[in-house]
Amino acid sequence: MNAPVNTPLRPALAIARELAGQFAQTAVERDERGGTPKAERDALRDSGLLSLVIPQAFGGQGANWHDTFAVVREFARVDSSIAHVFGFHHLMLATVRLFSRPDQWQPWFEQTARKQWFWGNALNPLDTRTVVKHFDGWCEFSGKKSFCSGASDSEMLIASAVDERAGGKLLIAAIPSGRTGISLHSDWNNIGQRQTDSGSATFERVRVEHNELLLDPGPLSTPFAALRPLIAQLHFANLFLGIAEGAFEEARQYTLKESRPWFRSSAASTAEDPYVLRHYGEFWVGLESVRLLIERAARQLDAAWAKEHALTAEERGDLALAIGAAKVAATRHGLDICNRLFEVTGARATHASLRFDRHWRNLRTQTLHDPVDYRIHELGEWALNDKRPAPSFYS
Repeated sequence: MNAPVNTPLRPALAIARELAGQFAQTAVERDERGGTPKAERDALRDSGLLSLVIPQAFGGQGANWHDTFAVVREFARVDSSIAHVFGFHHLMLATVRLFSRPDQWQPWFEQTARKQWFWGNALNPLDTRTVVKHFDGWCEFSGKKSFCSGASDSEMLIASAVDERAGGKLLIAAIPSGRTGISLHSDWNNIGQRQTDSGSATFERVRVEHNELLLDPGPLSTPFAALRPLIAQLHFANLFLGIAEGAFEEARQYTLKESRPWFRSSAASTAEDPYVLRHYGEFWVGLESVRLLIERAARQLDAAWAKEHALTAEERGDLALAIGAAKVAATRHGLDICNRLFEVTGARATHASLRFDRHWRNLRTQTLHDPVDYRIHELGEWALNDKRPAPSFYS
């Protein structure tokens, strides 16, 4: 696979579109196969896009979150597994930026940009099976983690462990993925997102140096540090929208080229059938509404990011509401489109070789990351009681 070269004269989105065209050629086959998309991950490394959000001062491209998520959406239209691990890579970079000191995150950023490191996830704060043992100047992580998206074939990991000595406090570290004692298991075999490598990891007395722990300011300790879960939520909203846009376009092409009008229809072609047109009109309204909500939320996120430690709790809460609304809308309209696309394509579109069902499977799988009902509950608390969401790893 030949990756397009990233230069200042070639915008990131143009490179992403070229890569997406390559990914699309094998996306259906790889969805069936599952496993690690090694060639596609290497193409991302070669493209330079892994340093997209890293500031130019540290060798990166200095993109804002609005433009970074536009690349996520571009990939999600054809390959939502690649889109997810790409977006999570940048979420891990945000994690070290928000939770650690400059003398920690700056060298990590520089090395990531220079070496095109891929960052993976072994954080999962709800999985408390990994515990920490303290020594003089270092500690050990031991236990298991689930849902380690993008950990396979990564150079660096964001990992967490429970500090029982501190009453169950969560300690987060940035460590090399190949460190002795880390085992990444190829046990992800779910119905959707089949190439995200979101399986499990085992930590057997993994040494973690004190300067690899993200302690200052630490997780969610300030309004700025508490942007991390909001970046994750907006990543998901963009991922969902990209999947829905890809499903819409595949359905549209099939309707125009392959579908036949029902025998009771007076239309000369499926494209003129009033019921089919109604479905597409409703799809379009849904997509447009989600796009507008995501656009607003992304602009608010960039403004909040620029304020850094001057960001207030109220501003952070307002951003959480904007992102929450975008994610709920992306979830609802995305699932609706991915389900109803068969209403506008017909029975022949269910042929297994087309795998049109992959859009729904991917979206349904990823929307279960955190229950949308609780996001709606937070929005209801604001709408009725003027109560902003309290920061957590999921809000």
